[in-house]
Amino acid sequence: MKHKKLFITTIILDVLAFIGLFILYGPFSYVRVTVITTAMHSKSHKFIARTFYSDKTINKVLNENYIEEINENTDASKITFDKISEKTKYESKYEEQILKKDKGNDLYKIIDIKGSTWVGYIAVIYDPSRISLVNSRYLGSYGEFLEDMSKYHKSIVSINAGGFADPGGVGTGGIIAGTVISNGKVISGGYDTGVGGGLIGFNKDHVLVLTKESPRQAIKNGMVDAVEFGPFLIVNGVRAEAKGNGGWGLSARTAIAQRKDGIVLFVVIDGRQPGYSLGIDMVELTDLLVKYKAYNAANLDGGASSSLVVNGKLYSKPCAVSETGERWIPNAWMVK
Repeated sequence: MKHKKLFITTIILDVLAFIGLFILYGPFSYVRVTVITTAMHSKSHKFIARTFYSDKTINKVLNENYIEEINENTDASKITFDKISEKTKYESKYEEQILKKDKGNDLYKIIDIKGSTWVGYIAVIYDPSRISLVNSRYLGSYGEFLEDMSKYHKSIVSINAGGFADPGGVGTGGIIAGTVISNGKVISGGYDTGVGGGLIGFNKDHVLVLTKESPRQAIKNGMVDAVEFGPFLIVNGVRAEAKGNGGWGLSARTAIAQRKDGIVLFVVIDGRQPGYSLGIDMVELTDLLVKYKAYNAANLDGGASSSLVVNGKLYSKPCAVSETGERWIPNAWMVK
């Protein structure tokens, strides 16, 4: 009897192993592409792709799945800051969600959204003049949880912003990646983001500017606050071209966008939580931004950093290993 049970167990394990190998290496490429692009664009999970696939296979997949950015900078004159008026008819449900304000709240609204593999949120900011970049109080050594930062600065709506050095996946969030412009002054992290894009920030006229200019030139042209990250997903109404799934796989994401009428969108997608939300890829994220009429839009730091705080309370469900799910971050976009 014992030998029979052992035999059956062995057969079951063999079948499961065969199924697993078929999924990973079989003729259907979706799983292979998703695993590789997701792992290789994470800070600390690249080993997953390298465990199952050769460098040749990984490089082939990455060469077939990527974002080809628009090679131009934001034309700030195209943002009109149209007066928002209530309508009785809207051209789409997305437009109604944006323009129909919550009663008694002219500053912002939160839209809960959901896709086939993800759960997320859009914070609609009607007054971009209230947005500023806030850095960790301990920058250079440690980052902060977004919830703590928001409470300290009495922020109404906050999202995570730029990236940080994360050797071995145990970074403290205190060493910024790329360049940060804060109140018109440059803070350089000296750590390559490796994600494309460029400077993402607001100028003195409260226009979201995406530019590949040098920090000095961006400040000369009016940039006040910015982080260096990417990729740029929409520039001057033209979306970046995605090859395959865009090369970033499924993960938690944070994005920032501005419509032509001046309304700013903070987008946060939960991820890395099977049974709840796996995350979103760059193609679907761009599709989402287009539906809500983003005119300029860029990807911000994602993964375990992605988080949204409203009125001092964590609104999203981040995926870091902490009591709240948050991770220490170097800076945040805040509405105050």
